[in-house]
Amino acid sequence: MVNKIVAARLLAEKTMLFEIEAEHIAQRGRAGQFVILRVSEPGERIPLTIAHRDVAKGTITIVAQEVGKTTRDLNALKAGDAILDLAGPLGRATAIPEGGKTVVCVGGGIGNAVVWPMATAMKEAGNRVIAILGARTKDLLILEDEVRAVSDQVIVTTDDGSYGRKGLVTEALQGLIDEGLKIDECITIGPVIMMKFVCKTTQPHGIRTLASLNPIMVDGTGMCGACRVTVGGETRFACVEGPEFDGHLTDFDELMKRLAYYKPEEARSLERAEHACRLQQAADQLLAERDR
Repeated sequence: MVNKIVAARLLAEKTMLFEIEAEHIAQRGRAGQFVILRVSEPGERIPLTIAHRDVAKGTITIVAQEVGKTTRDLNALKAGDAILDLAGPLGRATAIPEGGKTVVCVGGGIGNAVVWPMATAMKEAGNRVIAILGARTKDLLILEDEVRAVSDQVIVTTDDGSYGRKGLVTEALQGLIDEGLKIDECITIGPVIMMKFVCKTTQPHGIRTLASLNPIMVDGTGMCGACRVTVGGETRFACVEGPEFDGHLTDFDELMKRLAYYKPEEARSLERAEHACRLQQAADQLLAERDR
């Protein structure tokens, strides 16, 4: 079976981790790269980061948060099922500084799944890695243990104070700067508004900051143009030139507007799917009652 799911587990509410057989991607993939997958024949194509690779087993790990019909369909799959299409590795790999640097990886929400491979690669190259992981509540925090295993220090923040420090990831980052820590590089992954303010925090201090952007993607080859972002006043294509760009030059406001373009259509698609599901359940119940 191609693209077989060998393991699936719930990380948090509506957030699943999948380990999938994909030997060629496991061998060639690098930190920062992603895959584009399709769950079923009529389904749409969505990008997801390669959160982990096991070259010996020939598997990759992805993490998906249910936000619409496609991710709902994906998260309904179980071990033994298969992904219809899985293309990758796509995008440019993270440029990893070689040895002796202090790197801060700032993640929020589902973005913590991207911190895991980033921190792994940074540490393997001999750098000091500090990870700041943010979540709204303790129950929504994902992959803390995995990130701790590859980091020198991990700071956890929650919006409601239910775990770690109460507050935002930017406050924790500003705290490190105020302590006089020499940060050679920062990389941020998470909600666009979070990345915007992480970059605003580092910019006055001249700290090189990369943002892993999450625009809409369709083909993953730069042909459709859906993934375009503005960096330094120029149009860039995240699927082939990114997904990481200089955060101090990125137009985050434009990115947020573009991500909101199709939300009404996404909501209607999910509503139609849920309606069809309810109709099918009702039909199944009627057939079951008839056959009694």
